[in-house]
Amino acid sequence: MNRKQKLSGTTYQTRTGCGTLYVTINEDNGKPFEVFATMGKAGGCASSQIETIGRLVSLALRYNVDIKKVIKQMAGISCHNALMIGENKILSCADAVANVLQEHIAKK
Repeated sequence: MNRKQKLSGTTYQTRTGCGTLYVTINEDNGKPFEVFATMGKAGGCASSQIETIGRLVSLALRYNVDIKKVIKQMAGISCHNALMIGENKILSCADAVANVLQEHIAKK
């Protein structure tokens, strides 16, 4: 699916057990179209996995996969670096991206 030259989006900052995660959700016609996810100062595996998550979510959205199905697949995935934030637990970076996507669509 072709991408427009210019899209608008929102960037969310959230904490994970691996560090600060930034998730940008760009929209096309008011609908999530692509996701960019980057880890603050992390490198190596964490950064590459986060970038991969963003690319795969974007691909799914571009092919009209229901965003709720995407969220369901990532929510609850855990790793050894889970993080408690208040009453919420961020189980992994994938779980954090799912939480951000859920927050984004809940605002609509």
